[in-house]
Amino acid sequence: MLFSNAPYRALPDPLDRLLAYIDFRKALLEGTLPEFTCLLGTMVQETYETHPAIRQACDAHIREHAAMLEVDIVAAKSLYAPEADWSAASLALYTQAVIQGAFILAKAQHRAGVAADCLDHLRRYLELLFRPDEPKEEPRCVS
Repeated sequence: MLFSNAPYRALPDPLDRLLAYIDFRKALLEGTLPEFTCLLGTMVQETYETHPAIRQACDAHIREHAAMLEVDIVAAKSLYAPEADWSAASLALYTQAVIQGAFILAKAQHRAGVAADCLDHLRRYLELLFRPDEPKEEPRCVS
């Protein structure tokens, strides 16, 4: 419900929605670590070998969330990167891998800032995938 009713869902452009999703995830990095990290990610890390039913349930829910993103990725790819040789499904799962990894680092370092940095890098990566030809500011020589 949190993600399906989030403000970014109303944006008309699918790439804007995808990038705003990352911004939304970053904005959620408030409060204590258990308040913003993912219970499913934690559970699957702890129980994947010993409790297959829990692993399968976590996988299903993580894939379901990725599928929500995949819809926007498919649309953005057709508009901005139609010749790209990567799949929308794999990119949707990659976003979840980065987010889950960011949560692991936040727990390891006991601070949300490292997760925010990871989400910033993910956003930049997505921008490069979909807008590789946008002019970049030229590096300046400092003498």
